[in-house]
Amino acid sequence: MPTDFALLTLELLVLGTATGFIAGLLGIGGAMLMVPFLTAILTHRGYPADLVVKMAVATSLATICFTSLSSMRAHHARGAVLWKVAGLLAPGIIIGSLLGAQLGAALPGKSLGLLFAVFVAFSATQMFLNSKPKATRSLPGPAGMVGVGGVIGVISSLVGAGGAFVSVPFMTWCNVKIHDAVGTSSALGFPIAVAGTVGYLWAGRTLPDMPYSVGYIYWPALAIISVASVLMAPYGARVAHRMDIRPLRRVFAGVLYALAAYFVLR
Repeated sequence: MPTDFALLTLELLVLGTATGFIAGLLGIGGAMLMVPFLTAILTHRGYPADLVVKMAVATSLATICFTSLSSMRAHHARGAVLWKVAGLLAPGIIIGSLLGAQLGAALPGKSLGLLFAVFVAFSATQMFLNSKPKATRSLPGPAGMVGVGGVIGVISSLVGAGGAFVSVPFMTWCNVKIHDAVGTSSALGFPIAVAGTVGYLWAGRTLPDMPYSVGYIYWPALAIISVASVLMAPYGARVAHRMDIRPLRRVFAGVLYALAAYFVLR
């Protein structure tokens, strides 16, 4: 058992380091790497097949509770967080994230895995094409913002992500400058993560006891990946400022297509 836990610690440390560095380097969310590899780690250790994807998604959300604070602080220091916009989106995001966690827990594991594969393939296509929506309208009113926040929250809870893959394109479409959209999205990651984590904890309250887990949250991964990714993300960001990362984004898009295929095939 001690040897196995040491190996588990090493695997999670490598995953957290890679996730944090690549997130800082390419400006992507860690869920696209974290969920597939956590699924593989949990499967290898004999966790129930129908639960491994749900546990990986829930644990990914839980890590964002910590990683989003670091990102939000950095963007706020640069004046790139539009707090009024974040405040309008946050109520819908909290409600949507809570509901999305209940839906994710209720779905069969295979269905959730296929949904995650679609999310990864969509993100890979955006990355490969470097597509950005044209600014053609303004932000909706308060009711509309709550509705948009709800959609962002539901989707994010289902795939274990911080929501930037939806919120950034939405805000740029609504004439928000890209740097402000990214900064505001970093602030939205925290309520998404907290509400989604609470939702998965509540949904998993009746699960049988499993080693190293509380409901759907796998606590060794939460602890180790959170620390490693927070420490490594700044190094990735520094490297990104010294080189042209566009070719790397296309290469990584190919890796994401492979991960999407893995989820479809399994």
